[in-house]
Amino acid sequence: MSNSAKATHVKVAVIYYSATGTVATLAKEIADTAEKAGAEVRLRRARELAPQSAIDSNPAWAANARETADIPEAAPDDIDWADAAFLGTPTRYGNVASQLKQYLDALGPLWAEGRLADKVYSGFTSSATPHGGQESTLLALYHSACHFGGIIVPPGYTDASKFEDGNPYGTSHTDAQGRQPVDGTALKAARVQAERVVRLTRALNAGLAEE
Repeated sequence: MSNSAKATHVKVAVIYYSATGTVATLAKEIADTAEKAGAEVRLRRARELAPQSAIDSNPAWAANARETADIPEAAPDDIDWADAAFLGTPTRYGNVASQLKQYLDALGPLWAEGRLADKVYSGFTSSATPHGGQESTLLALYHSACHFGGIIVPPGYTDASKFEDGNPYGTSHTDAQGRQPVDGTALKAARVQAERVVRLTRALNAGLAEE
């Protein structure tokens, strides 16, 4: 691969945790869109920490576990490999789910070597209710990116569709405790975010290559 090709080649990791499948649906849309935008993509799920009895007690949780079993578990190498990382989590009391947090907490060796710096980071989330902590969860997620020395790329209000979903911090969806599947508004928001991250990461790579 030539130097110019390397500069414009974008590697994207989509790393997420999802219990009942909402965040998994958003993750797949982001991964598919990034790939269509020309990026090389790794879709990875955070390791489940909940006991099997808890999973089995919720039919939607159990179904999602079965349906996503073929998606590889996230490893530190996935974020080390990437130029840009999408991080997805359902909100847990307005904060990051423990499964994704455990993955982030295990990145200490990479952080100590400076290997998490100068990458692009962007987040997505879901909650049961409209004011269930979507924004606070995304902002909490971005705290880690700040410590990494990362470059946070939110969607902002950079597309007219963002005034429909109304979240400038990242893609989010309200699932009404499972009664409201991911809709066209959330999927559109995911596509806008993915395309923006790939485009800006490609520009960043090109700029760094010229230094």
